[in-house]
Amino acid sequence: MSLASVRDALARHAPDLEVMELDQSTATVQLAAEALNVLPGQSAKTLSLQVGDGVIVLVTRGDARLDNAKYKARFGTKARMLDVAQVEACTGHPVGGVTPFGLAQDLPVYCDVSLKDFPEVFPAGGAPNAAIRITPTRLADLTRAEWVDVTKLG
Repeated sequence: MSLASVRDALARHAPDLEVMELDQSTATVQLAAEALNVLPGQSAKTLSLQVGDGVIVLVTRGDARLDNAKYKARFGTKARMLDVAQVEACTGHPVGGVTPFGLAQDLPVYCDVSLKDFPEVFPAGGAPNAAIRITPTRLADLTRAEWVDVTKLG
């Protein structure tokens, strides 16, 4: 269902984009970078985090880590990742395939400014062997994301 919901969302809002299904896994940043033949930073990762009583989706460059001080300053709380079951229940996507497209619920989406380091990024496509090629600006526009600065490299 997850892959189908992503394809449906793209067909409705960005028919020129396609979900690339690969023979190898793209479930981690390193695997995705190898499978797509791109830098690890271009393998955009989508995080699901608890903020107060709600859940947000945050897309960052693949090799970035959350900066606790920046995150707390922006969201007013310590970063708290959802567990595997919560991720799938909230996003409709399996861990390793989570993407801001075709979400099961209308969740707030945030894009970290670190994505702008690349002309194209590759978020997951709703399955652990799927990805989407997209510019960071278009990713943010299509998902109605707010730009934030909450990561650091290394």
